[in-house]
Order: sequence, then C-alpha cells, then structure tokens
Amino acid sequence: MIVRPLPLPDPGNPPLSSPARLLLWQAGQQRGVLSLSLLTGTVTMLGSAIGPLLLGRAIDDGLVHGFGPGLFFWCGVLALNAAVIVGTGVLDHTWAVENWIRSAFSFSQLVGFKASRAGHAITKTLPTGEVVSAVASDALRVGEVYAHLGRFVGSVVSYLAVAVIMLVLHPVLGLVVVLGIPAVAGVMALLVRPLQSRQMAQREATGRLTTLGADTVSGLRILRGIGGEEVFAGRYVRQSQKVRAQGVRVADVQSVLDGLQFLLPGLLVAVVLWTGARAAVAGEITSGELVTFYGFTAFLSWPVQLATQMMQQLVRGQVSAGKILNVLRVESATPQPAEPATAPPDGAELVDEASGLVLTPGRVVGLVSAEPDESARLATRLGRFDDELEEPTPVRLGGVLLRDLDKEHLRHRVVVSEATPTVFSGVLGEEIDPRGRRVAAELAAAMLVADAHDVLDSVPGGLAGELPEKGRSLSGGQRQRVTLARALLTEPEILVLVEPTSAVDAHTEARIAERVVDARRGRTTLVITASPLVLDRLEAVHLLEDGRVVATGTHLELLARDDLVGARYRAVVGRSMAEDDDTELTNETVGGAR
Repeated sequence: MIVRPLPLPDPGNPPLSSPARLLLWQAGQQRGVLSLSLLTGTVTMLGSAIGPLLLGRAIDDGLVHGFGPGLFFWCGVLALNAAVIVGTGVLDHTWAVENWIRSAFSFSQLVGFKASRAGHAITKTLPTGEVVSAVASDALRVGEVYAHLGRFVGSVVSYLAVAVIMLVLHPVLGLVVVLGIPAVAGVMALLVRPLQSRQMAQREATGRLTTLGADTVSGLRILRGIGGEEVFAGRYVRQSQKVRAQGVRVADVQSVLDGLQFLLPGLLVAVVLWTGARAAVAGEITSGELVTFYGFTAFLSWPVQLATQMMQQLVRGQVSAGKILNVLRVESATPQPAEPATAPPDGAELVDEASGLVLTPGRVVGLVSAEPDESARLATRLGRFDDELEEPTPVRLGGVLLRDLDKEHLRHRVVVSEATPTVFSGVLGEEIDPRGRRVAAELAAAMLVADAHDVLDSVPGGLAGELPEKGRSLSGGQRQRVTLARALLTEPEILVLVEPTSAVDAHTEARIAERVVDARRGRTTLVITASPLVLDRLEAVHLLEDGRVVATGTHLELLARDDLVGARYRAVVGRSMAEDDDTELTNETVGGAR
C-alpha cells in the first residue's frame, strides 16, 4: 500500500449533496490507511475479547489437573494473546492518528483551496469566522470520525464473536448478554438526537463569536478612535455568554449519557453474575466458564462505550461536515471553464471592451482616472477576479474571452497587483517569491527595483528574516514596496500595477518609476496612477472617464491639450501633485521636529 505524503497535490472533488456523502467520499480517499486501521483495530479487539475464554480454560484445567503442562500451556497462550494485543494496539493507535491527521488535513486543504479560488464570493456568502472555524475546528472534529472507526468496527466484530461463544456455552446466559447489550445501547441512542441539536446550536453560537472577535480585533484602532471599545466588548461578552449557555445545554445531555455508560452496563453485569452463579451451583457451567461469562460481560461494556463514543463522533462529525460543506458550496466568482479554450500565443493583445482599453503588447503604459473605483473595477476585470463585472462586455486576451481560459494559465500570464498591500507572515524571501523559483540575487534585484533595500535592513536576517502577522513590523510604504517586488518577481506577460507608489514620498516614487519602467521595458505593463512622476516616464497614458477611455497620449501631450480633455487630465494629475506636496511638507515638518 502506498501512502501519499501530505499535503496532497490535489485533494479531489468531493460530493456536495450531504454531510454523509462527504464523509463516505473522504473514507474512499484514504481507504488504504483506513483499511489498516480497521484490520489492527479488529485484531486488537478480538484479542481482548477471547482473553476471558482463555482465562476460564486455564482455571478449569488448573482445578482438574493442578499445576501441570495443561495449565502452563494456557498461561503461554494468554501471554501470547497479550503480546498480540500490545503489538496490534500500538499499530492501531498509529493508524488511528494517521487517519485523523490525513482526513483533517484533507478537509483543511479543501477549505483552503475553495477560499483561495472562490475570490470575494466566499466573504460575501459566509462570515470570515465561519471559514476560519471550518479549518481550525470542524476539520479536526471530522477527522476524529476516521480515527475511531477502526476500533469501532473491531468492537462490533468482537461483540458478535463473543455473542456466538456465549450462546454455545450457555444459551440462557448468552441471551441475557446478547439482548441486554443492545438494550443498553438503544437507551443511550435515544439521547443522540437531542445531543446533536444542542451541539448544532452551540456550533452556530461559537461561529458567531469567532466572527465577532475577528471583527473587533481587526477594527480595534478604529474602535478606539470613536470610543466604541466598550460597546463591542459588551457585544462579545453577551455572545460568549450565549456560547456558555449552549455549552451547558450540551453538557446536560452529555453528562446523562456518560452516566448511563457506566450505570446500565453495571446493572447488566450484576444480572449476569447472579444468573451465572446459579448456573454454576446447579452444575450447568464450570467455575472457569463462570469467570469467562463475567469477563465477557465486563468486556462487552467496552464495545458499548466505543459504540456510544462513535455515535457522538458521528453526530459531531456530521455537524462539522455540514459546516465544511457550507464553505465548499460557495460558487466561485471566477469558475474554471469545463473545457478551457486554446490559449493565444505569447504577445497577445489584452482588450477590455467595456472601457475600450487596449494593452498593446510590449508597451509600458499608464491609466489615469478621477474616480479610483472606476480604475479598480477595470483592474479587477483585467485580472478576471469577478465575472459579474464583465457582463455584458467581456475582456479578451488575443481575441479569447478570459472566462474561457484555464484559470491557472491566466494567473501566470496576467498578474494584477492591487492597491492595498497584503503581506503575510513568514520568511521575507518566501513572501516575495511564493512560487520559490528565484535565487537570492534575483530577490535582491527585485527589492532594489522596488526601492525596498531599507526593508532588508529593518528585518533581522534580511531575506532570511521572519515577518510577523500581516507584516505589521513594516511601515505602510515598506509593505507597498514589498508587494511591488513580489509582483515584479512573477515576471508575467502582462502586469497591472494599481497605485504602486501611493504610500511613498516623491523622491522614492521617482526612483521606483524609473526602475520599474526599465525592468518591464518590452513587456506589457499597465500602471494605474495619477502621479505625474510616474506618468512622465511611461510610453503612453490613457485617460478614463465614466468608465471609458476618452484620450490616449504621452503625459506631456495630454498636459498640453487645450481642450476639455486636457483640462480634466490636468485637474486629476494636478490634484495628485498637490497631495504629493502636502506629503513632502508633512515629512519635512516631522523630520524637523525630530
């Protein structure tokens, strides 16, 4: 049997019809390790089940023949059986953990793949806390189902084996045990449905609490500014109390179930002992067989507990699988075409029919708009981040609709670096080269183009240094330049940069503009900006108004126009110049104060 290493290159395409179907599908995905768990679990339980039978035989042989070869034989068999139980028990635990990790990791991968590929649709459909909980909690709970499955199947097999042996040895005692155990399990099964409904309510309340906590922490600075910390803290307290109350309701049923696990099997043992003692006195069974029946009865309480635990795991697993399904059922904002179209050759023209923008291959151009939302929507269309924005006018690459191209292929050919710099935790070198294809010299060169050499100095260890969560140790300008370096390192055929220098001073902006143009010369590049320092270095500039490109020319040509278009262009870039002057003045003032 070949066990595929984790993480899996492809977690598969699960059925989305029901939680039960999802659980069965995952069982098929890891059928190899699951089969080993079932085998070792069954052998372990059978070894434990026949222990009382071997002990009874040893007692009877010792009582009849005293110390002799027969007694020593049965003692040897008992020792061998104990060794088998220990050996298979170790393997059973190993494969149980393997099943738990493999299933939990697979579901985490499925959720992660969906979250990364569904785009903004997932946050529009579900709270962030629900998505986080699906990985942090639900995937682990579903994994517990597969971890306990081997021992559960073993308990069922051993129960049937013991039932047959007991019916052969003494039909009446056998019936007492064989019918008593299912009766005990049936009573406890009555509590499963209310337990499931209460666990569902607790899970819903916990998900809302996670979402509320994430919102509060992410917006803490704003809350402090408006004095809203107490209000949101109060909301969190109230929701946490609801979670506590739901937890108490779950514990009420759980405590009754746990108590019955010991009470009912204990009563059954008492009945078996009373009936067995009378049978032994009457000579219907031997002393060793009485010990065997007692041992069987005590043992059978274990399969009952395992069955009860398995029912609880299935209840929790189905609830959690339902939560995972909620994530997996989210329709992607950019679904993968069933039969991707043939991709155009390199050097293809990218055309946005809604705006009339045409990106001619090999040119580094700019886009200016008085409305940032318009240019942001245009960038979103060019990167195919939301198919709804393409209706009814699509975007084409070399005449082929973007929505008809293979998404993975498109993501390598067209890269859009958005205005908000997003930096993740981890090694700086891995942060700017997530595909892991560049050597250190190339990473350093990209950081130089982005004028981010100060980041290498501020992060202990440079490219090998660790960034904290969201790169919070970096300033806004540093995060923006790290993001720019990351975009440049992808070296796509078409690169779209949205406001790549909005958080830096004018001198840094001029250096970045010159270096980016030199680095991307001869490759299709669109820079969405209103900064004259950047626009002056580009080969051409498009002016976007009311969602349409109304003029194209160099920066100086558009500035020199004496018509209405020229006036509007000057108004946009002039406003940007004024904002840059204010930024420089603020920096000089702060520097003087220091």
